[in-house]
Parts: sequence; C-alpha cells; structure tokens
Amino acid sequence: MALYSKNILLSLFGGVFLGLFILNDFSLFATFGAIYTLFINLLSEGWILKTVVFAILVGSVMELLQKSGSIDGFVSYMSHKTSLVNSGRSALLLSYIIGVVIFIESSITSLIAGAVGRPLCDKYGVAHAKLAFVCDSTSAPISSLIVLNGWGALLLGLISTQIQEGTMQGDSIDILLNAVLYNFYAMSALVVTFIAIWFNIDIGAMKRAKSPQKIVQFLENSTISPLYMLLPIGVMIVSLFLFLYLTGNGNILKGSGSSSIFYTMLFTLFFIYILYIPKKLLYNKTYAIAAFSGAKKLFPIALILLFAFAIGKVTNDLKTGEYLATLASANISVYMLGGLIFVLSAIISFATGTSWGTFSIMIPIAAPLAMSMDANITLAIGAVISGGVFGDHCSPISDTTIISSLASDCEVVEHVQTQLPYALISGVIAFILFIVMSII
Repeated sequence: MALYSKNILLSLFGGVFLGLFILNDFSLFATFGAIYTLFINLLSEGWILKTVVFAILVGSVMELLQKSGSIDGFVSYMSHKTSLVNSGRSALLLSYIIGVVIFIESSITSLIAGAVGRPLCDKYGVAHAKLAFVCDSTSAPISSLIVLNGWGALLLGLISTQIQEGTMQGDSIDILLNAVLYNFYAMSALVVTFIAIWFNIDIGAMKRAKSPQKIVQFLENSTISPLYMLLPIGVMIVSLFLFLYLTGNGNILKGSGSSSIFYTMLFTLFFIYILYIPKKLLYNKTYAIAAFSGAKKLFPIALILLFAFAIGKVTNDLKTGEYLATLASANISVYMLGGLIFVLSAIISFATGTSWGTFSIMIPIAAPLAMSMDANITLAIGAVISGGVFGDHCSPISDTTIISSLASDCEVVEHVQTQLPYALISGVIAFILFIVMSII
C-alpha cells in the first residue's frame, strides 16, 4: 500500500487497523477501542516517547544550523579553502566515511552523515534520495559489524540467554565475534554502496530520483567559521557516549539508546544556544522561532515513527515472526540452513520494520535449530544478523529507513524505492555466500 499510494501514514494505519481487526475477532467497535488503547500504551512507554521526541528535536537542530549561517560557512570552507569536497561524488564519500567512522548508534550515524552531506549535495545537485541511500547503507551495517554499541549489547544478551538455557555452548563474546564474521549482508552493503558512489552508478528508481530543482547557491565567501557547524555535531557524538555511559551505570554497552539520543538532542540544543547567542549568530527570538519551525517540519516524521512502532506491536501480538519461523523450519537441508535463515530473518524484519525485534525472534530459533542439525551455530547467528539488517533496509516502516529519510530531506517512499535495487544486489550476494559457507 505504501509503495502504491506513496502515503506512508495511511498505509501504516491500514496495517495497524487490519491487524487489530483480526486480533479482535473482526469486531469494528472493539477494533477502534483497541486502536485507542494501543496508542495510549505506546505513548506511555518512555523509550517510545523519547524516540518520537528525538525525531522532532532533530528538526530543531537542523533548522538552527541552517538559520545561523553555520552551514554556509562549512560549505564555503569545504568547497574553497580545502580540496576535500569539489564534486557530488566527494560530497557523498564524505557522508559515507562519516557513516563508517561513527558506529556508536545507527540513528545518530544517519543523522550526522545526513546533516554534513546534505548542504554539500545540494551545492553539487546530488539527489537527496542518493544521500539517504548512503546514510542508511552505512549506519545499520557498520553498527552491526562493530558491535561496541547497543546492537552488541542486545546480541550478547540473546546469545547469553541461549547458553544459560543449554541450547548452545561456549563463551558468549567469542560466539558473537565469530558470528559477526558471517555478517555478509552488512559487508556487501558497504562495498556495493562505495562502488555506487565511486562510479556514480544509478540503477532502477535512482535514475529518476529528484535532484534539487536548482543547485543551491551558498555564500561562497562566508566569514562564518566551519567550527560553528562542526562543534555542535562533535558535542552530539561525545554526549551520546556520555549518556550511554551514564544510563548504563558505567557500562556503555548497557546504556539506554532511546534515553541517550533524547538527552543528546536536548544537550545539543543547549550547546547551540550558548555557542550562537553570544556570537550573535542568532538572537533569543530567532533561536526560539527557528527551533519551533524545525520541530514543526519534522512532526510528520515523528508520527510515522509512532505508527511504525504501532504496527511492530501488532505484528508481535499476531506472532507473525514465530509463525513464519515454524513454516520454514519444518524441512530444511543443512546445506541451505544459512541461506534460509537469512531469507526468513529478512522477511520478518521487512514485515515488522525492526532488525532488533527480528534478532529477538530468530536467535532463539536459529541457534537450537543449527545445534540439532550439527551445523555451524555462529553461521546461523550471522545469518540472523544479516537478514535482520537486510529486511530493515528494504522496509518502509523501519525506524532507520525513516530517520535516514529525515536526515537527508527525502520522502520515505522515494528512499525505499531508490535504495531497494542496491539492497537486493547486496542481499543476493549475501545469500550466495551463506549457501557456500553452509556447504563448506
């Protein structure tokens, strides 16, 4: 419905309504009551509320950077005082490098890569859809490969649970590190994305992606230092680590991602205020107007996130993942095990819009299944991780898809349509590698 109508909110509501209609024995009256209860419950959950508000606050930060002229200063510096960025390709490469280097949290990675890359892409007439593709295809893959973050904490917890229940043996950290070596989709996505940037390869819907109507003219001789854009972004990165440390009681891996990104955005807004107001880049009134204007622009994105959480809850209540898993696990050849786990994880992730939820469903299924077949357990877990990221990339209801679109100022459906061919290429490569490794 999303791909056909191009109305993501209507499509999400349709999915939520149909799911609850089934859950409530096809009673319209009970379904409307369940919809009301669902959204009240979602908004009463702290992590969901903080994530939704985070999306709104992103708009405030982006608008303040724009209105202060700091983006003009950054673009002027990068284009004329250095030779680092002098084309659309180098603008995308800068976002790619940021996406790879900042691996601590996929949402922040997408946000920063988009914030830095968007003005430069505008200057050189690069379509926002291509920037969204670069942001999305680096953030989740690198976060799932370098697991010194919340991804690693979740996976470690799921693996540890399986060890405690006796469905697998060994050290949880060793198993996780070995499983990451089989994260073929993340690896292939990073390689495919780099090749697409370097050789300017546009395939499928990307050929028709909308470039800026006219190349944006920035202040070529801006006297504003690029530090006024780089410092808030630097503070954003450092404060995210700090809040992960604080919410995890001294352990970054146990920190709350939703709380950390929420507090990070609040602290960044405060830092921008004390940085810009004394230097008269903004005044109290213009700061308030810009912050409100930016928040208002991204309110629809926050609604999409809320509806995405809602449909994730509905599919969980319908036990969609468990049903698909039981269908697939009935008759599996050991030589097809890795490939089938990868495909099944991708389907569940696409349907639910969450890679983390997919990990939680599939690892307790894949690990004992591999053990019972005397197959490589780390390969099975690697297939779950890869499939979760792959389905997440293709899904229009994924939070990383939505945030990458948000950061790049690109329509969600356009981002999904333009990214899909590249994701499918990476997915086919990963599938073949899983089959080969299962045979080996």
